[in-house]
Amino acid sequence: MLVAGNWKMFKGPGETEAFLAAFEQPAGVEVVVCPPFVSLAAAVKGASVKSGVAVYAQNAHWESQGAYTGETSPEMLVELGVTGTLVGHSERRRLFGETDETVGRRARAALGAGLGVIACVGETLEQRESGDTELVLKIQVEAIGFAAGEHERLMLAYEPVWAIGTGRTATPEQAGEAHAFIKGLLDRPVLYGGSVKPENTAELLGQQGVDGALVGGASLEPDSFAAICRAAASIS
Repeated sequence: MLVAGNWKMFKGPGETEAFLAAFEQPAGVEVVVCPPFVSLAAAVKGASVKSGVAVYAQNAHWESQGAYTGETSPEMLVELGVTGTLVGHSERRRLFGETDETVGRRARAALGAGLGVIACVGETLEQRESGDTELVLKIQVEAIGFAAGEHERLMLAYEPVWAIGTGRTATPEQAGEAHAFIKGLLDRPVLYGGSVKPENTAELLGQQGVDGALVGGASLEPDSFAAICRAAASIS
C-alpha cells in the first residue's frame, strides 16, 4: 500500500523541513511526498532521516536537456536525490495543455532515467455524466502503456477530475469499478486520488484493486497525512 501527498504549489523549503520533522510515519505503508520544485532539495534532506519516505517531483520533461524554459529533466531530479515523479495530473492537463502524448513521453523519459512514476488519469464530470468514463480512461491509459509499457516502476493514479479539490469523492464502488477497468488495460498498481481524507481512506482503499492513495489538500498537515497513512496501513 502506498500513500502519496501532492502538495501542489504549497510549502517552500522551510515549511517542507518543518513538515517532515513533525510527520510521524506509521509502519506498514509506503509514503511519498511531492513538494514544489523549489522544495525538493529540502524534502530530500528531511526525508533522509525518515525511513520509508520517498520524494517525488510533480512533473518532469521528456528531454535530458535543451531549450525548454521552466522545465526540469529527469536526470536533474536524479542528481538532486529525487526518486520519482508525478506525470499527467489533471491540473497539468487542464491548465497547462498536457496531452495524452506528452504525458506518455514524460513517463517514458522518467522511467528511462531510473525514476518511479505515478501517471494520473481520470474523467471530468461532463464525461462521466455522458457515459464516456471508460472511453476517456481507455485513451489515457493506452497512451501511457504505449509509451512506457508495464514497467516495474510505473504506477497509475485514478483521479476523477470532478472529485479533486471539490469535497466530492467517488463512491467506493465507483472507485473499485474504475480501478478494475484500468488494470484490465495496463497491469500496474493503481492509486485513488480525489478528496481523500482521514475519514474516508479506509473505505476507499478497502476496495479490491485500490492499491493506495494520491492525496491533495489533506496531505498538507502532518497529523492529517499521518492519519491517512495509518488508515492505509490498517488495511494493507
